[in-house]
Amino acid sequence: MTQALIKRVASSDNDFDDVLAQLLAWEDTQNERVLSAVKSILVDVKRRGDLALIDYTNKFDRRAVADSSELLIDRNQIESAAARIAPELYASLADAAERIRGYHEKQKQDSWQYTDATGAILGQKITPLDRVGLYVPGGKAAYPSSVLMAAIPAKVAGVTEVVLVSPAPDGITSDVVLAAAKIAGVDQVVTVGGAQAVAALAYGTSSIPKVDKIVGPGNIYVATAKREVFGLVDIDMIAGPSEILIVCDGATDPDWIAMDLFSQAEHDELAQAILLSPDAQFLDAVQSSIETLLPSLERSEVVKQSITNRGALIKVADMDEAIALVNRIAPEHLELSVDEPERYLGAIRHAGAIFMGRHTSESLGDYCAGPNHVLPTSGTARFSSPLGVYDYQKRSSIIHCSPQSAGELGKIASVLARSESLEAHARSAEYRIKK
Repeated sequence: MTQALIKRVASSDNDFDDVLAQLLAWEDTQNERVLSAVKSILVDVKRRGDLALIDYTNKFDRRAVADSSELLIDRNQIESAAARIAPELYASLADAAERIRGYHEKQKQDSWQYTDATGAILGQKITPLDRVGLYVPGGKAAYPSSVLMAAIPAKVAGVTEVVLVSPAPDGITSDVVLAAAKIAGVDQVVTVGGAQAVAALAYGTSSIPKVDKIVGPGNIYVATAKREVFGLVDIDMIAGPSEILIVCDGATDPDWIAMDLFSQAEHDELAQAILLSPDAQFLDAVQSSIETLLPSLERSEVVKQSITNRGALIKVADMDEAIALVNRIAPEHLELSVDEPERYLGAIRHAGAIFMGRHTSESLGDYCAGPNHVLPTSGTARFSSPLGVYDYQKRSSIIHCSPQSAGELGKIASVLARSESLEAHARSAEYRIKK
């Protein structure tokens, strides 16, 4: 008997909890060999700067760079690359950018102040970061959408300088990535990748300025390097494999649902695609669609491995149980492929992005709907949020006391400070209490 392409599971199974736990298990274990290599690269770049970048670029990207200036992409090169791509592609990038910018404009926060009953002025000052670094993978894959999603919120937030780093294996850069950089307002593009690029952004070199935050996806070396420099600079997240969880009542075209599952499974072999439905016959239909449509995909082998190892079609008792499982799984992407999805929205507590209704495919969110596609994975939607303008801003508290408020607050502070045996704290406050 041929093994099914995707697991069939029922929430009523005696071992369901164990099966679900195994299905969701993804451990970002640190590879000691990778960690050792990354630490060595970080130290080397910190010590030798551009010379180390040149050496690693020539070694890993098969280039013959002699001077660090060759790592930089100037404005004329960016303009030329943008002119080379198809007009339809450029227009689509521009349209997506406009939608992304419009959505993120809504996230902007203003500084605020108020005067309390004692006369003290209290508030919060919102300030953008000075400089951020954006990592974009290079080589076989080009991800212009990631450039738009990371750079545009930074610019909306008011970040002064966005530095994009991306490897150029064999000296080949992606025209579409450079076009996206132009549209998004990226200030500097550097053809460096891997842990060495993260090191350059974290420490700064003669040609690459030190940044305040590093965002963007990358391989295990990039992810490990980001983890290592966190604290010296901020990072967006350590992302796991892409995920999609679909809840369907059984009335959506099964081909649509199968292709929605494929849309995340095609990212890589570790990606996860799960469908929840109370309709067993519908799950049968989706399984049939999976088997029929899979051979038509260009990345069919990747999708097959992904859905076989980490995918599942899960029969639930009803929609209430489906929503309970959503909150338990806390998916990166959640599709509510049902009528009146608003009925369930209030009960959903944990999801990176929620796609409402039968016609809202997750792929729209990846490219052009407007909300950010950089989302929490591996259950971290329980406590984490999509990348946004707020990630590129910091907040400073404002406290301005009048003589009267200093006296009133000083009495409270004095008592509390002495309860903690911090005499200088107490006396500092007491000096300002009017006798």
